[in-house]
Amino acid sequence: MHDNLGPAFAVFRFFMKLPSMNDAQFLELLLKVLPKATTDPRLAAAIYERVAHEVRLINNLKSLEKMCAEVRLPNLEPETVAELQGRLSTNFGEANVILTPTEKGDSVGVEIILPDRTVTNRVKVLPPGTEEVEEVKVPYVPFPVVLPEDVELVWILARREDLPPEEATRSLACIEEEFWETKAGQKLLRDRVEKSFFEFISRVPAAALAERGLKRLFKMPEPLHTLRRLGSQSQAELKELD
Repeated sequence: MHDNLGPAFAVFRFFMKLPSMNDAQFLELLLKVLPKATTDPRLAAAIYERVAHEVRLINNLKSLEKMCAEVRLPNLEPETVAELQGRLSTNFGEANVILTPTEKGDSVGVEIILPDRTVTNRVKVLPPGTEEVEEVKVPYVPFPVVLPEDVELVWILARREDLPPEEATRSLACIEEEFWETKAGQKLLRDRVEKSFFEFISRVPAAALAERGLKRLFKMPEPLHTLRRLGSQSQAELKELD
């Protein structure tokens, strides 16, 4: 067996980085190039087999990662674990696969022993009827508010789309009142910070707003643009362009 295969793996790493070449094309090219690179057929065969093995290993590891992210075992019965063991043993060899159910019984630890490293992952256990329900995130919409003492100043906040504006207004008032009663709010008052809406909205924790379906967006406002009306000459020019 030839052990001096370092240059071959340098070529392997180079070609594997080519996005336009798949595994089959790469191996076909390698099979074509090797006889021209060495007159030793046994060396050429050894290099090809080692590189092909690495290609299969990379693909098997990708499949393992995908399986652990997507597959859910229904239980930890011996036959279920044995089926998983057989599935992994096909790719990595039975002696190289170690499965260890966790104490909580909510997953199975997967350990793949390779010559140069050990790869670990886990497969979750999800009994039928307890499937995870993906939370549907409600989008936020602009929620402009003004204070009665300064109706010309518009605060651009955001509310959940399913939260009516009237309810959002009441929630915001409650959050402000509760904030000044907290330890943080009381400390601000002792430090002579003005009890104003600005100080409240800039200091209240984002989580306190999010719990009521609100967000603050005023820190990154959309700049105002002044509409410039076109004169008769400019309108004529636009018509010509149309």
